[in-house]
Amino acid sequence: MPDPVQIDAHQHFWQISRGDYDWMSDEVAAIRHDILPPDLAPLLARHDIAGTVVVQAAATLAETEFLLGLAQDNRFIKGIVGWVDLDDIAAPEALDHLSQSPVFKGVRPMLQDISETDWIARPRVLDNLAQLAKRGLRLDALVTPRHLPILAKVAQSCPDLPIVIDHCAKPVIAQGADAGSGWRDDMARLAQLPNVMCKISGLPNEAGPGWSATGLRQVVDHVLEEFGPDRLMWGSDWPVLNLAGDYAGWRDTSKQLLGGLTHTERAQVFGGTAQRFYKLEVSKL
Repeated sequence: MPDPVQIDAHQHFWQISRGDYDWMSDEVAAIRHDILPPDLAPLLARHDIAGTVVVQAAATLAETEFLLGLAQDNRFIKGIVGWVDLDDIAAPEALDHLSQSPVFKGVRPMLQDISETDWIARPRVLDNLAQLAKRGLRLDALVTPRHLPILAKVAQSCPDLPIVIDHCAKPVIAQGADAGSGWRDDMARLAQLPNVMCKISGLPNEAGPGWSATGLRQVVDHVLEEFGPDRLMWGSDWPVLNLAGDYAGWRDTSKQLLGGLTHTERAQVFGGTAQRFYKLEVSKL
């Protein structure tokens, strides 16, 4: 049996001189420097990862254009999830422009940074979500637990729009805290919607110092039970990951957390689901 193609479904690049990374405060000084494809390529080779999905890190069209430019020169970049102002009447034109690149796969509004929890349900935003679906694009949902009820309503109202929840919706698990019945119930409701998937990513940063497989198991086991392996995808969240750990550590811990799955099921989480969701063109490196 040939080894399955492996995908990192969530990582970032940035070039600080571009000047639109508003979130980069002193709290993230350790990663506040240029991080570009040559920095990641050795890690992908070491872990036999054939391709990645690069996700926006700035709420600007210019950054999305920057990422699309990187994809032209780096074959391992198989998909770009960019940013478009979904509350702008001109969003469809922006989507058409970006879609000229075959690696443009969808958009990610930075919902966690928007104080209005129901922003994603604004009428114009909903209209533009329909435009995403019409163009065969997808929505990455950068949410926290407060967004889950409204995200479920939006997902129900846009059944043709593929949606993936980033970072398991960032459950509150710092210092060993329990993720809570609210998070568990809301994620279970979202899992009932066939157009919604979930990324196992970003959890070391949510757990904080001293994170371990034991502390993360409550989250991973729950999303496995509710979504199943064929609707889950693994992402590194590198280099944000470096604030809490490293690529090898998260990869090894993830394999431990998913150790109870069959070979076929693990292949879905570590590559197959992302390939189907984003419609990636991938071959082994």
